[in-house]
Amino acid sequence: MPDNSERPEPADDAALDQKSYDTLASLKNGLRYGLLGLAALTAIGLLIWWPLAGLPGVWGVLIGAGVGGSFILLTVVTIMATTKLSPSVTMAAVMGSWFIKMVVVLVVMAILGNMDFYSKGALVSMLIGAIIAVLGSEVWGVLTTKAPYIDDAVDTSDNG
Repeated sequence: MPDNSERPEPADDAALDQKSYDTLASLKNGLRYGLLGLAALTAIGLLIWWPLAGLPGVWGVLIGAGVGGSFILLTVVTIMATTKLSPSVTMAAVMGSWFIKMVVVLVVMAILGNMDFYSKGALVSMLIGAIIAVLGSEVWGVLTTKAPYIDDAVDTSDNG
């Protein structure tokens, strides 16, 4: 009779999956990459626009990066905040936050429209750059997250 005392006990896969895998891991990773992408873009923007436009360039970079980056990052935060709720509630929250963000962006741009303490070129380039860089960074972060794939439809029991 073989000695089975050295063989480890089989792990309960369902308990292991629930305890060891964070269901928000891909969103957290996307948020992390988005923040890193925004920080990198802001640093590059400052290195370019400060020598070109001085202090107005710095203000343009900061405002553009702040508005563009927060616009995208707040969507991930909204999804993370509503992930335990129904899909309908999550969609309503995402659409509602999108509407609020649009109103805020329009108000901020209307207020800044007649002011001249910032470089309009720096603001526009950073606004567009932040949206592209943060969204791209978030997508990269989500896609590179290692996540288990479990198909509930497959019957793994051995019935015969």
